[in-house]
This record gives sequence, C-alpha cells and structure tokens, in this order.
Amino acid sequence: MRLLSVNLGRATAVPYTDHPQGLTGIGKRPADGPVRVAAPGPRGVGASGLAGDAVCNTRFHGGDDQAVYAMAREDLDAWERELGRELTDGCFGENLTTAGVDVSGALIGERWRIGREVLLEITSPRVPCRTFQEHLGERGWVRRFTERAAPGAYLRVLEPGEIRAGDPVEIAYRPDHEVTVALAFLARTTRRALLPRLLEAGEALHAEWRAAARDHTAPHGA
Repeated sequence: MRLLSVNLGRATAVPYTDHPQGLTGIGKRPADGPVRVAAPGPRGVGASGLAGDAVCNTRFHGGDDQAVYAMAREDLDAWERELGRELTDGCFGENLTTAGVDVSGALIGERWRIGREVLLEITSPRVPCRTFQEHLGERGWVRRFTERAAPGAYLRVLEPGEIRAGDPVEIAYRPDHEVTVALAFLARTTRRALLPRLLEAGEALHAEWRAAARDHTAPHGA
C-alpha cells in the first residue's frame, strides 16, 4: 500500500460555487516534492491540513475533522472506464491518491501511518455537492457518485510531518467495530435507518455525523 500522489489546489474563480467570492480549491494537482501535514484548527477557522492547499469555503469544508481527503486510485480507474475519460490524480479534489488501499472499506477511526512521521485517523466519508458536479462536468454526477457509494474518506491529523508521493501507507490501528466509510456514507444518504450504527464508531466519528446519528436515535420529541 502506498501513496501515489499528494495533491494541492489553488483558489480559483468559478461560476458554480457558493463561496462569496466565487472561489474554490477543488481542482488539485500532484505536488512535486514533500508536503507538510498538520491539524489546521476547527472548521471555520482552519482550512486544509496540507501546506499550500486551498480550502475556500471553510463554512462547509476543511477543519480538523476534514483536514485531509483520500481517494483510492482503483476507484478513479473504475470511474475512468465508466465515463470513458481520463481522471488524473487529484481530479476528485482529493489530497491523497492511494494505491492498494481500500479507502471506502476502511473503518471510521482506522489510523494510517504515511511515511515515517504522519499519522492520520479516518473520520467520515465525503458527500458530493454541486461544486463537485460542476467541476467534473458530468450530468447527474451527484446521483451517480451517491449510487456507487465509494466516496473516499476524510481524515484528521494525529501526528504531523511531511509526506510525499511514493510513501508507504500502513494501517497502524483498526478499531473493534464494523462501521466502514461506505456504511457511514449510506447512512447519511440513501439508507438513513443505518444511522444508529454509526454511534459504534465513538469519538473518532466526525462530530457532525455523531450528532446526526444521535438525533435519529433519540425518541421523537425528546
């Protein structure tokens, strides 16, 4: 298992984002050298966990629980075959493009050691939005991406440091539950009856996702 690329985006003006200045950093490209990774701070204050990477709409993106976004190259390859077009590393807005890692099958709370220094922890899936659809330019993309249920994962930074393309990815810890990234995604999108199961992931789960699971579990009117 290894890191194929570390991808960074620049703030770019587009007509399809809700950012007040019309900016997005979703278009990411592989970095040439090492990239510093650190916890950026809470959402609304912190942005990306990667130095040099733009997260423009900090109301909905970035922050400690969404410091890093990872996507499996194998999933990009599957979409290439289906869409009949090239999908370069970073084109889904992911910071990390991996090889040999089942990103959507990973567990919430699973920890990855990347290179010698960096330790990351999976917090939640990525949920598609209009900016993602318009960036990719595929009609009905939000629906299609949701139906595939292979969304990639957001991670928080537990131990900072530098990473680069080619670094090994090691699963340093796997929690004792069965809440995968894909299951969490289904619970928040098309199979909301699964929401109570997300609480099995405990404090590792993104705080907003924990709140949604608790609200769904609480007795009506409580």
